[in-house]
Amino acid sequence: MCLSTSFVRAPLRNPAVLARRWPCSVRRTQPNLGLGVRSIATPAGQKHGTRIDYIRNIGIIAHVDAGKTTTTEAMLYNSGATRHLGNVDHGDTVTDFLPMEMQRGITIQSAAITFRWPTQERLKQHEVEHSINLIDTPGHQDFRFEVERCIPVLDGAVCIIDGVEGVEAHTERVWSSAQEFKVPRIVLVNKLDRDGASFKKSVLDIGMKLNGMPLVCQIPWWENDTVKGVVDVITRAVVSWAGSKDDPHELAKMAPPFKDEIERARERLIEQLCEHDDELLELWTEKGKDLSGDEIRKSIRRVIRDGEASLIPVFAGASLKNIGVSPLLDSVNHYLPSPQDRPELQVRVGSDTTSLSRIVGESKDPKTPAKSRSPIEAVASVFKVVNDPKRGMLVFVRVYHGEIRKNAHMWNSNLQDFERPLNISQISAKNHIEVPHLAAGQIGALTGLKKARTGDTLLVYAGNKAPQGKFGSIKVRPPEIPPAVAFIVLEPHSPTGAKAIEAALESLSREDPSLRWSLNEKAEQYTLSGMGSLHLEVARDRLDNHYKLEAHWGTIEVEYKECVTAPTNLTRATFDKTIAGKAGKASCSVVVEPLDPNDLETLARSHVERDGNIIKVEISPDLPIDHEEVRPHLVNGAISALARGPRRTAPLNKCLVTIHFDAATDYFGPTPHGHFVNAANHAVRTALKEAHKHGLIGILEPVMRVTIACPETAAGAVQHDLHSARGGHVLEVRDLQDNSAREGGQIDVADIYAPPDPYEFQTTLRESRKGSLRMLEIVAQVPLSEMLDYDSHLRSMTAGRHSMTMHLDTFEGVTGPREKSL
Repeated sequence: MCLSTSFVRAPLRNPAVLARRWPCSVRRTQPNLGLGVRSIATPAGQKHGTRIDYIRNIGIIAHVDAGKTTTTEAMLYNSGATRHLGNVDHGDTVTDFLPMEMQRGITIQSAAITFRWPTQERLKQHEVEHSINLIDTPGHQDFRFEVERCIPVLDGAVCIIDGVEGVEAHTERVWSSAQEFKVPRIVLVNKLDRDGASFKKSVLDIGMKLNGMPLVCQIPWWENDTVKGVVDVITRAVVSWAGSKDDPHELAKMAPPFKDEIERARERLIEQLCEHDDELLELWTEKGKDLSGDEIRKSIRRVIRDGEASLIPVFAGASLKNIGVSPLLDSVNHYLPSPQDRPELQVRVGSDTTSLSRIVGESKDPKTPAKSRSPIEAVASVFKVVNDPKRGMLVFVRVYHGEIRKNAHMWNSNLQDFERPLNISQISAKNHIEVPHLAAGQIGALTGLKKARTGDTLLVYAGNKAPQGKFGSIKVRPPEIPPAVAFIVLEPHSPTGAKAIEAALESLSREDPSLRWSLNEKAEQYTLSGMGSLHLEVARDRLDNHYKLEAHWGTIEVEYKECVTAPTNLTRATFDKTIAGKAGKASCSVVVEPLDPNDLETLARSHVERDGNIIKVEISPDLPIDHEEVRPHLVNGAISALARGPRRTAPLNKCLVTIHFDAATDYFGPTPHGHFVNAANHAVRTALKEAHKHGLIGILEPVMRVTIACPETAAGAVQHDLHSARGGHVLEVRDLQDNSAREGGQIDVADIYAPPDPYEFQTTLRESRKGSLRMLEIVAQVPLSEMLDYDSHLRSMTAGRHSMTMHLDTFEGVTGPREKSL
């Protein structure tokens, strides 16, 4: 059935009501970010550089299997970066190039790609090519750390939604991460070519589950229940068609048969924009519905720039058939911001947070004595480290200030050491294009860095001198690594294999800091800890196939934690041994006490948080050296002591460690940094051992928040199994077909405009033909120990018609018979 036969004309609201809500004299002003326009280097062979306002640093975020990688492949194909469309099922995609990614058909690690859009043949008059740095991120919950590291680096994001499934559980989580960092977003409703796809249901889902008003910018063109193309609401023109290369001249000849609905959608779009954009409202009062497409596009760009997602532009497509991808790329250029449109970067300096421009200005202030000045020339953040088989460690960076050049003397503020990059590249997964430098706003990869890890901050100073004082401790968003919930034990085949294992584990943890490892010297075993079963399976695959590791492997088990159940006594320790031929002496005192989870977020703002613990350092003000020279070493000592508890040699969690360093009693003159580390380590270990002697060490287990979508016929059995057999608590059961607004939601479903699907008046016939089932979503809290192999058990209960996601919710104490069994 053609779409035009099923549309019903609905009366429009009277937009004149909007004009009374704001005076025409009120205009929105663009903040002055104080960033100049400058040229940057581009891949070799291109005609010109790219100004910073023509750069787009974007990410692809979504639930697993929503079509992120397929969309990325179509983007590369349309931009001319590749000659054929890669297919996830065929294992020939550009971004999923790891063997396990090809085998499983999922994205495991983020991949950075640089390409240009639009192509020369698509360029219109006065239009400029943009440089797009795109990061294809994983969708599986076990790799959420990958997403969390990449999102703050982005200036914008494309969220992809499965047109059949709608907004799924993990989509909501990555959306909330983008919301936290105020990253502007647009949404693509993908897979509209599949049976059961519904653009209308997806639009309603966006409003109800993502708490923003959907702005329908495109309408799919259906023929006989199959999507054939996409019509742009703003220009009223066809912008994509199945089987074509989306040539604008050819598409302009096509006339959609549902013009009334396009006009209705356009008027609703303008009305929603006028509610949020005073500038467009003023134009509307002058021109009415005759607003130009350019004026509407500028308004959309203004309203989404703040990253609050109160309005959510929605686009349509089917990436596997290359429908809607070219106009999606146009939308990236039109609506998502450039680096200079983003709010000023905030950095950590010690325990304080300040703007980058302020700290750069202070570093160059001529009023500061020359000996104390450390003029900052460039600042970059490491968001990804990858061990490439040909080039070694690739360190992906985002540059925020100045220029990073080859052989630059770069200061790593986390490791407090200098490094030099040998080469700089822009990368399309396997393809490396060397560039002379990376300028502010750009993303690229450095080779030759020996120590840099994910989350480190790199700085370049004038004169290549070691930075003075606070200028050497600047950090761009230090990584927040979630505590591990599962582990696997491995041991070498022979004593000589231990060094190979340690080297491989060290390299792997540089790539992914959410993987932790430790050595049990008595048992001669290594323990590798991670975020879940799949996370550890992938790590094992990398160690076996990439690092060619030869080891005996155990089975994946739950990682329990230890905690203190009452505060310890003030414990003092002194370390005065010789380290690496250097003598020294240092002391400190510590108290370890239970941490209230409600205080974690507040304390983390001013103190160090690591693996669910807070380390608080109190230094007397009369210390004759800079506090920031001592503080990080005391913190590192405490962190290493908390990695292994006295009861089960398990990591500590939910602990507040307060370290007291008194200049009068604990400082004995110039001392190597290692002595401060060891003093704090010994003090914390001693305090924990004393607590264990008095029975004050408890055991915690990871409890997961599990979301299961299954047929209504199986929901009762699943709930009973979770509660009775697994020791879980069912928190909520939702009907996935229910269109009523969620509790606490900000959007009234009645206010959402969504074009009708072609089969809307034949719902019963279509559902019986497609075999549609009523699906329920069950949300529960369940101990991880009961969920390691639950997916296979669930398959037998639902006949395979289910989906399950879970993520760490909390750690809870283990008591009674369960504690004794451990």
